[in-house]
Amino acid sequence: MDTINGLPLHPLLVHVVVVILPLAASCAVLGVLWPAARRKLGVITPILALLALVFVPLTTSAGESLEKMTPPDALVERHAELGDQALIWAAPLFVFAFLWWALHTGWVEAKLADLDTRARTGATVVTAVVLVIFAVGSVVTVYRIGESGAQAVWHSSS
Repeated sequence: MDTINGLPLHPLLVHVVVVILPLAASCAVLGVLWPAARRKLGVITPILALLALVFVPLTTSAGESLEKMTPPDALVERHAELGDQALIWAAPLFVFAFLWWALHTGWVEAKLADLDTRARTGATVVTAVVLVIFAVGSVVTVYRIGESGAQAVWHSSS
């Protein structure tokens, strides 16, 4: 399915990714830096990250279909190359958002009670740092992809 009511599917799906991926990343950073937010967000952060993980390949696939329907253009090719990078950031964002959430649920905390305090603290700190790195990287990547897409569209139309 490449179109909906005659409109290319890619620009429609892009809006989902542009909202969900940065929202998941923002919730992840909030959850790391602000314990009250972590408690309130709970499982919402990994769910948002999972939604982003689902929509990224759908969006890139629709983009590849749209690319085949357009004349060759270096800006469109650059946009497609950058678009392929979104999954590289969205997948680990989901994994580490899930790990972060799991580390702070009662079941996992009970399992980690067997570890010494340094090991628990180390696992938590490493997970937090990696989660923030992938959250920031996701937002930067969405920006770069969007900027290249806008350049491709507006350059072609002028």
